[in-house]
Amino acid sequence: MKLGITANPNKPWALALVRRTVELVAGRADVVLAEETAAKLSLDAARAPLDRLEADVLVAIGGDGTFLTALQRSRLPILPVNAGTVGFLAEVDGDDEGAFAGAVERLLTGRYFVEARMKLASAVRGKPLPDATNEIVVHTSQVAKMRLFEVSVDGAPVGRLHADGVIVATPTGSTSYAMSAFGPILDPAIEGIVVTALAPFRAPQRAIVIDPLRSLGVRLLTPAKDGVVVIDGQHEAPLPGGEQVLAYRSPRPAEFVRFGSGFFRRLHGKRILPWTEDAVEGDPRDDADLPAHP
Repeated sequence: MKLGITANPNKPWALALVRRTVELVAGRADVVLAEETAAKLSLDAARAPLDRLEADVLVAIGGDGTFLTALQRSRLPILPVNAGTVGFLAEVDGDDEGAFAGAVERLLTGRYFVEARMKLASAVRGKPLPDATNEIVVHTSQVAKMRLFEVSVDGAPVGRLHADGVIVATPTGSTSYAMSAFGPILDPAIEGIVVTALAPFRAPQRAIVIDPLRSLGVRLLTPAKDGVVVIDGQHEAPLPGGEQVLAYRSPRPAEFVRFGSGFFRRLHGKRILPWTEDAVEGDPRDDADLPAHP
């Protein structure tokens, strides 16, 4: 097995977990470090740029920003390990030594499954932008300035609104920025595109979910006023006034290494679910003794 590792180079705890991962592997698999990670450590391991790193699994150690960056730059299945503050996308808590060591052992013995999640592709003036695992946000380039936006579906305009911006989210992103704008929570197994406005003026704060096989356009109608397109909070691109962002289901899914079906458990643990009582029984797949991964 070949194991890739990337980490937030600015988090000492994340780098310490990289060292711990290499110790736990101990010659049982080949290890390749992302160059930005390797530059912060003195480890006897191969290294490669993250976007060209080849491995069976990529262990990403940090917070949600680290995971989203890894998903933008790599198409490998990733095991997200939390060494940050929120880490909602994480499968493993790096602060739990037993769980962390157990996760590495499961990787080495193939006892995991890969969960594919929908991503969004987008383009401005025909120029493609990085795929979004969470969301594409179109907003004004000036703070506290609303603009007129036009939303279209499959090339046909369906409405206009004055707002600070528009969020176009995946099911994964429905629990991120879109949720703060009163968007719905989608089970990631249900594919759909969530569209919600940021601080709309004279419009109800409602979101819609559209078929993932449709294309969605968001146009900034004011010709002399520019905007910004932000992908997963990691990548920014200018949006000239009068131009649109075209978003659609990406043919490249995000792939997460999972050990159990913990989506609702994570929601409950982060106090996101509207149900406040603890569940009596967990999902039967949680912490299951999964067969070896082929």
